Amino acid sequence: MKYGRNSRVDILLSNENRPDCYVEIKNVHMMRKPGLAEFPDSVTARGAKHLAEMGDMVAAGHRAVMVYLIQMQADRFTLAGDIDRNYAAAFKLARERGVEAIAACCRVDPEGIEIKQIVPIEI
Repeated sequence: MKYGRNSRVDILLSNENRPDCYVEIKNVHMMRKPGLAEFPDSVTARGAKHLAEMGDMVAAGHRAVMVYLIQMQADRFTLAGDIDRNYAAAFKLARERGVEAIAACCRVDPEGIEIKQIVPIEI
């Protein structure tokens, strides 16, 4: 489903008794230090745009959640601001605007994706 200026939401949760919830999912597969998953692994202007548009959804009265789906075993998550400073700044602003964030370690195999645990986000 399209939303914002020119984006498509990964998941839209709707319930007539609650505001819509826009969910954006980012795949995480970079780890430079043991146990510390990081995103992004390259510059992502599109990712920063998604954060801004998610903030706009919160400002319009909706809920917005960024889900960082970690595809390896990790015990914490952070942003790779040295790789993309603009994305790190967009994340900070989005959080200030009320965008929620969750980092989840998962198991991925041909049968599906299973969340194993939620890990803390270190900023």
